[in-house]
Amino acid sequence: MVTMAIRRKVRVLIGKPGLDGHDRGAKVIARALRDAGVEVVYTGLHRSPEEIVETAIQEDVDVIGVSILSGAHLTLLPRVVQLLKEAGAEDILVFGGGVIPEEDRQILLSKGVKEIIVPGGGTQRTIDFLKENFPDRFEN
Repeated sequence: MVTMAIRRKVRVLIGKPGLDGHDRGAKVIARALRDAGVEVVYTGLHRSPEEIVETAIQEDVDVIGVSILSGAHLTLLPRVVQLLKEAGAEDILVFGGGVIPEEDRQILLSKGVKEIIVPGGGTQRTIDFLKENFPDRFEN
């Protein structure tokens, strides 16, 4: 008897926290990820970190991508990481995207954010990030 393992697709939640009303970049990333074979959950605009984390846990995602253009990245991204830790879900990776200054990148990485992806090549970089972290879930 031959058994085949079913490869589970990577599941990513794309969240737009805070007052930022610009979601074009988040939608572009979501579409690119879907085209690459990733399952995507998009929360829509104006979600709190609490709502993002709750949805991520309910949807059993592997990764949370937080899109921020409002300048609140030093507050919102670490909050998402902290809430995941408090919920015992720190195995969910967190990456941030948007307009995030280089000098803030190391601060965010030191607070548990796994990657920062800035505009310009972001779709391929995001796909590469997922392939690097979940190599067994992608076709070669």
